[in-house]
Amino acid sequence: MQHRGLIHLSHVSLWLLFAQTSADLPLCKESDYHFEYTECDVLGSRWRVAVPNKANACTGLPDPVKGTQCTFSCSEGEFLDMQSQECQKCAAGTYSLGTGVAFDVWDSLPTGFITYGVSSNNEDSHINCYNSTWTPKGDYVASNTDECSSVLSYAVSLKKPGIVTYEYFYPDTNIYFEFFIQNDQCQSTESESRWMKTSEDKWSKYQVELKKGNNVLYWRTTAYSVLGDAVKPVLLRDISISGVAYTSECFHCKPGTHSAKPGSARCATCPANTYSTKGATVCHQCEQDQYAEAGSGICKPRPACTNSDYFYTHTPCDSEGKTQLMYKWIEPKICNETTEGSVMLPASGEKQTCPPCNPGFFVTNSSTCEPCSSGLYSNGTACDECPVGTEPVLGLEYKWWNTMPSNMKSFILRQRFSDYDHNTAWEVAGDYVYTTPGDEDTDLLMLTLSVPGYRLPESLAKDSERGELSQITFVFETVCTADCRLYFQAGNNLWNKNVVEQWKGSNSKQSYTYLVQSNSTVSFRWSFQRTETFLTERKYSGDIAKIYSIHLTNVIGGVASQCRHCALSTDNTDSACVPCPPGHYMVNGTGQCMRCSQNSYIRAEQPVGEAACIQCGPNTERNEAYSACLSDCTLGVQMRGQPLLHYDFSPLANVTGFNSGSRFTNKGLKYFQHFNVTLCGKEGRLPATCVENVTDSATMVKGYVCQSTIVPSEIRSQSVVSSQPFVIGDSLIGVTTDTALSGISSPQWLFPSESSLPDVIFYYKSSKVTQACKQGRSATIRLRCEPTVTAKDHITLPSNCSEGTCDGCVFHLLWQSQHACPLCTKNHYREIVSACLQGIQKTTYVWQQPLQCFGGESLPAQKVNACVSLDFWLKFGVTTGIIAALLLISVSCYFWKKTRKLQYKYSKLVMTSGGKECELPTADSCAIMEGEDAEDDLMDLTKKSFFTKMKSFSRERSSDGFDSVPLKSSSRFQREDSDSDDS
Repeated sequence: MQHRGLIHLSHVSLWLLFAQTSADLPLCKESDYHFEYTECDVLGSRWRVAVPNKANACTGLPDPVKGTQCTFSCSEGEFLDMQSQECQKCAAGTYSLGTGVAFDVWDSLPTGFITYGVSSNNEDSHINCYNSTWTPKGDYVASNTDECSSVLSYAVSLKKPGIVTYEYFYPDTNIYFEFFIQNDQCQSTESESRWMKTSEDKWSKYQVELKKGNNVLYWRTTAYSVLGDAVKPVLLRDISISGVAYTSECFHCKPGTHSAKPGSARCATCPANTYSTKGATVCHQCEQDQYAEAGSGICKPRPACTNSDYFYTHTPCDSEGKTQLMYKWIEPKICNETTEGSVMLPASGEKQTCPPCNPGFFVTNSSTCEPCSSGLYSNGTACDECPVGTEPVLGLEYKWWNTMPSNMKSFILRQRFSDYDHNTAWEVAGDYVYTTPGDEDTDLLMLTLSVPGYRLPESLAKDSERGELSQITFVFETVCTADCRLYFQAGNNLWNKNVVEQWKGSNSKQSYTYLVQSNSTVSFRWSFQRTETFLTERKYSGDIAKIYSIHLTNVIGGVASQCRHCALSTDNTDSACVPCPPGHYMVNGTGQCMRCSQNSYIRAEQPVGEAACIQCGPNTERNEAYSACLSDCTLGVQMRGQPLLHYDFSPLANVTGFNSGSRFTNKGLKYFQHFNVTLCGKEGRLPATCVENVTDSATMVKGYVCQSTIVPSEIRSQSVVSSQPFVIGDSLIGVTTDTALSGISSPQWLFPSESSLPDVIFYYKSSKVTQACKQGRSATIRLRCEPTVTAKDHITLPSNCSEGTCDGCVFHLLWQSQHACPLCTKNHYREIVSACLQGIQKTTYVWQQPLQCFGGESLPAQKVNACVSLDFWLKFGVTTGIIAALLLISVSCYFWKKTRKLQYKYSKLVMTSGGKECELPTADSCAIMEGEDAEDDLMDLTKKSFFTKMKSFSRERSSDGFDSVPLKSSSRFQREDSDSDDS
């Protein structure tokens, strides 16, 4: 760096030497050149050199001198005098940021700023975004309002850490606005939040620290409107950046501003009815017949007064309890009453008796209205105690409009923004509050209502099923001759208000109700615009909007206008209410509690008495708090001539989300509808939740079925942008196979089916009422058995109603799943018995076709049994015959043997009879002793086989033909005889 600086100086010296010797030029005067600093070297030093304003115009430039250190800077309101290299104060009528730059005039895009438009959706490359840029509007620069991303950037090199400060006006949530910074490596720097917060009704200031070095500042917007409504642009002004090297001059104050003292860092704005020119030190008063808005550079002639320059109002009640109709000029007054043709302010009306106070308030001795104390209620005259068995219903109710309530205010938002302080937008008129004539027909006349929060009564605080905290109901009317619109918005008081509903043209007197489901919704706004087409003069100032009454329930710090029966109250001993037990209602005028019929619940907003008991729908059961009906995800369906079918939808009970097909706005921006569903479940289940994540304070709705609009993600750093959430069903009506229930229909032609198995339909309803849906939105979820569908979230919409609804009020969904089938039983399968092969017979079980069940009983395993074939019986018969023959032979042999023994014994007896005929031996000599036969048999069986005995019988036959078988006794006798003979 040091060598480069020396080379630069040598080049400058050579140029000066060449300039002096090349021509005979006049000597340079101070007006012929200016001073600049060289680049800083590594030591932080630099040189001041003179640079001619025009080449070869003069000679004799001052020699380079050593400059100030690179870290040198001047304070605010000062500039660096390059001649003396010292800081000096800016003169009156000028200003300086010292080490900064400021951009407060936007007649054209300042030098260094770049703006361009790009498509927000790469898939829609046919969209032409060339002209979608930021546009200078004099005092500010405005963003685009189409569906392209518009970028405004500025690159700056800082010698030390600095700060960027700017003011912005961001009134519309239908446009996304972000600010971020990149360094020279194109890396985004970290900040608390790159997403800007919406403005309420005035400019917001934003400030971010910058690092030393190169910084590129980016402001980017993308408009998004599904309904095709006009989008209000983002406005920027007064951009200032500190931390640059230095400023060698002061800037003149722009017209409409001035600086009275030297050394000013900013120029002050001229007040109303004054003006100033460029570089002014004072503001000049306009002439009597002229006027000027604050910050004006010129005065305008005052127009003649018309009927649109005044409004009527009712004065507050005085000490005598009187009020009167009064006419007032719209402030600040710009019209001239003395001009020919001007109208005069009408005279005030006569004093009349004041109406009563608003419900929950009472009249004091000074005729003012004060709120009733805790535990009391009032109809607007005096405070009374709630009767036994009731509790005060806290809220806010306005139906008399003699003064604007302290928590309500009105203001005007100009379509062409300015600092014009005109705050008369809505005015009280006794019976209603109405919109006053605006300065321009395109003005937005706004009325806001702010509350600290909500709290459910003791009777509803426990086990609240629907998540409803409060509800706001208002009665309104619009009378229009042009394309007027009335917007109703709800959201966070500081950052966000979503458009809930809007009405176009004239609307007769009617009521609208909105349910509050989050404590973050603490602000409401009614905005009325006579036309979106800018006109040079007022033409529709007679178009008005009126609000007759506003009623908001369960407000923290609210007052009580009535008392309610506390049939659902908890057992809180601190409560002043004497409640009935759960599931009971109080008989009117008696204080006695009666039980509701079986399987019914109590709705708090229903009339007291028996009418408060609501019967649960088919296949649902009331919860323990007696406040809603629930389904345990099981169901039994009886079909004619078939056994009972059992269903278990528990696998489908968790929160399930799905998207509709892609949609495109008129300008080609891609979006789709996202649904979240909680099918069934007992207490403690997670509800389906839909959110809005456009701003930091997201809006959330909860219920059984909800929907939000999803925009693909190149618009911002998040993956998707979710907006416009609403609840389709917050209570379960019933579960049945019928195609209609409680006035809700689910026609079969929406989802044709050829299956003989009926679809199970869940019916839901939302208590939120809209202009198009007077009975509230509702939903039907048709569960269809598809055993082949394994995904749990196979949900589709009707083909002829691609948004899921054909009328905007009843939504229809088809959920195909295997878990939507009845549980399998023995009736869903059959058995197949095979032939007997090799002694084995198999029994196989198969499902009935087509299969229309899932889960439940499993298919039994194959059975194997032993069996007997025809060959076996043949073999068995032959074997049995052989065994029977052998047995017969054995028996025959046995009896034959017995017969032979008897013959033998008989022979023996004959032989031992001594030859005497007909004389048997005596019992002592020839009787068979007990046991001899058994012994002979044993000896014969043990000593001789059957065939041996047969042979012996044939050899021992006597000459007379009888067998000769010696007996043991005779043998013994013979042996004895022989022994005696021998002796």
